[in-house]
Amino acid sequence: MKFTKSIKPAEVKRDWILIDAKDKTFGRLISEIATILRGKHKPYFTPHVDCGDYVVVINASKVRFSTPKKLGNKYYKHTGYFGNLKEETVAGLIEKNPEKLFKLATRGMLPKTKLGRAMLKKLKVYASEEHPHTAQVKGN
Repeated sequence: MKFTKSIKPAEVKRDWILIDAKDKTFGRLISEIATILRGKHKPYFTPHVDCGDYVVVINASKVRFSTPKKLGNKYYKHTGYFGNLKEETVAGLIEKNPEKLFKLATRGMLPKTKLGRAMLKKLKVYASEEHPHTAQVKGN
């Protein structure tokens, strides 16, 4: 009988992956990032272990959208007080804070547990080409 190997957290080997978001479609890019953060691209993927890699996204402000999504999609947050429902459009977020937009979209594709929050911490997003992770990322 053969059994599937379940990897332990100490055995996970993490890499740093650099992704250039310039002229790439936002939704397809986010799903690719979520797959890498979860570790589903690895042969030893284990659902209850954080076996994903670190992801560095550069040129986040130059990502491409379909026009209706950029104008229509909104992100909401509530402060807890009456009448304080705040909304931000995708177009406003991409101009002001593209890092927040990438984190919000990726968070929706990860598990809603402590494990998902730990996976999201491995995502580093930068609006321009400069980033402080040149030592970790191979192939710059």
